[in-house]
Amino acid sequence: MSDVVVTESHALPSDEVKSRLKAFEADISKYGMKLDWQGDRADIKGTGASGDVKVTPSSVTVTVKLGMMAKMAGIKPDKLQASIEKRLKAALA
Repeated sequence: MSDVVVTESHALPSDEVKSRLKAFEADISKYGMKLDWQGDRADIKGTGASGDVKVTPSSVTVTVKLGMMAKMAGIKPDKLQASIEKRLKAALA
């Protein structure tokens, strides 16, 4: 498995961060992933991928573990990381 970890700083209230991450969730759905929120943490679930999103008072960290199915589908960790960084930054701007 390959891990992709992206952390982005913010200065927003937790509820605002989670609200803005709805747009982020829509963006990552093209990779077949969904977020399942429980407080300030969400599990990432998808075909061939899993992970989590953690919201703290100063940052958001997204961790995605790509399984064999994702690799077979052609999802490359470096491209996924760049995509997550771009979308997370835009969501929190």
